Amino acid sequence: MATSIIPDKQRAVQLVGPDQLRINESKEVFQPGPHQVLCRVEVCGLCFSDLKLLKQFSGHARKSEVKAGIDQKALLEMPNYVTGEKPAVPGHETVVRIVKTGPKVTRFHDGERYLVQTDYRWLPTANSASAFGYNFEGALQEFVLVDERVITAPDGESMLIPAPEDLPASAIALCEPWACVEDAYVEPQRRAIKAGGTCLVVGDGEVDAPHAVRAQPGALPAGMFDDVVYFGSDPAVVEKLFANVGTNGLLVICQCGGKFGRPVVTAIGRVHYGGIRIAGTTGNKVADALASIPATAEIRARDKINIIGAAGPMGTMHVIRDLCQGVPGVTVFAGDLNAERLASLQRLAEPLARKNNLTLRPYNPSKDKLAEKFNYIVLMAPVPALVAQAVKDAAPRAIINIFAGIPANVTARSIWTRMSRSSVTSSARAARRSAT
Repeated sequence: MATSIIPDKQRAVQLVGPDQLRINESKEVFQPGPHQVLCRVEVCGLCFSDLKLLKQFSGHARKSEVKAGIDQKALLEMPNYVTGEKPAVPGHETVVRIVKTGPKVTRFHDGERYLVQTDYRWLPTANSASAFGYNFEGALQEFVLVDERVITAPDGESMLIPAPEDLPASAIALCEPWACVEDAYVEPQRRAIKAGGTCLVVGDGEVDAPHAVRAQPGALPAGMFDDVVYFGSDPAVVEKLFANVGTNGLLVICQCGGKFGRPVVTAIGRVHYGGIRIAGTTGNKVADALASIPATAEIRARDKINIIGAAGPMGTMHVIRDLCQGVPGVTVFAGDLNAERLASLQRLAEPLARKNNLTLRPYNPSKDKLAEKFNYIVLMAPVPALVAQAVKDAAPRAIINIFAGIPANVTARSIWTRMSRSSVTSSARAARRSAT
């Protein structure tokens, strides 16, 4: 039963191709099917990720087809399922109110207000996971349809989070980007070969991997393995093996005393969108490489933290968060090319640094050349060259957090000449789950 008048048509922002956006003045308002919920959009924030979807469109890792986790016939019942070349409605920082539910909907009722949790990790795409505002329509429209079978996790958790009535929608919607920042640090990291998973081991040196089944890199299916372990220092082999690492997989490199000798070219965007972790050691023990993976990606006491692109909206959140985390002795280097934004960040963050007895060092990379090695690097700009530079600037046991999503098929010439028991991780993009 509807709680308000629902029009037949609505205004909506639609992406219809790479760099092609249109305002549709008469987009259909979908009536909910048996398992579906129609919501009125109260507010929708804009995210840089929306621009990435605009530029990449059907090439975006999150706009491809759902591969598992739901009956494919059920997807055919969802007009809001917009993969491939279908027009997409972006927008994932949103607060909605339910106006109509289908007869088989069990847990939602008309009039209820929710913050939308955007990521559906149990519904994988080829190189990432499904998400609201990507392969399912988002909230840059007046009304948005969701399906209870999609927004309910296998453990029963709902992706609609109850929103209080006494807070403005704009404030509640900001929980999504703030949660993205927080989750980038606290998400648990897998620190061992996956039990019951599939593991590919390739070696061209003396190896220390008892019980391993050995194989040679070749025409293996892309993304087939939960873990890939390489003993050796041939960059061409690493480049082939990287494609074999599956979603949420580990690439473990034991250089056995060797060096790559040249940059390794990999599709570094998969670190972000595929949740891939990279760890290594200069020796030949897998245990040493795995030991470099922290329990979480949290900052540590006395870390020198370099936040690249620090004065943008998300970068500002990272700076504030790291200064207020209660971790002693950290120094936050806040880099940005925009002098006006950098000055604004300094006015906001410097009092927090003084209050917490920490050090804030704003800098403009076009003018200020840093000679530091960093224990923690956060990349807010989706630029592959910055990833390569971050590897070069990383101290031993550093964490590189690729927060900004680089397209999953874009390569970067990483400066991996010698592993030093460091860890490369990615951000998670929302509360409890990822959605970038």
